[in-house]
Amino acid sequence: MKKRDRALLIALLALCLVLVISPVIALRGAEFGGSDDAGSEKVSEITGEEYEPWATPLFEQMLGGEIPGELESLLFCVQTGVGVGVIAFFLGRFVERKKWQEARDTEKRS
Repeated sequence: MKKRDRALLIALLALCLVLVISPVIALRGAEFGGSDDAGSEKVSEITGEEYEPWATPLFEQMLGGEIPGELESLLFCVQTGVGVGVIAFFLGRFVERKKWQEARDTEKRS
């Protein structure tokens, strides 16, 4: 490995380390909440009344209570995986269609 490549590798690794560690240090003691919580707090602040949701989520009705955090994370990951799969499928189809059209055009010219 050349000295220049080694120096670049070390610099990139140091940058990655800084990018990983700096948010942990900067956000120490920060409180995180969901958008639902922030929205209901803002509505209560503006109207001066306690916010009452219009409907309850289907899973909460089926389970008879709040969804466990692990299950909620699992459902979110499954939803993300399905969405990525659909997008990747269509992108792959577009790429293959372009290849097929180029091959067909090449055959016509011959």
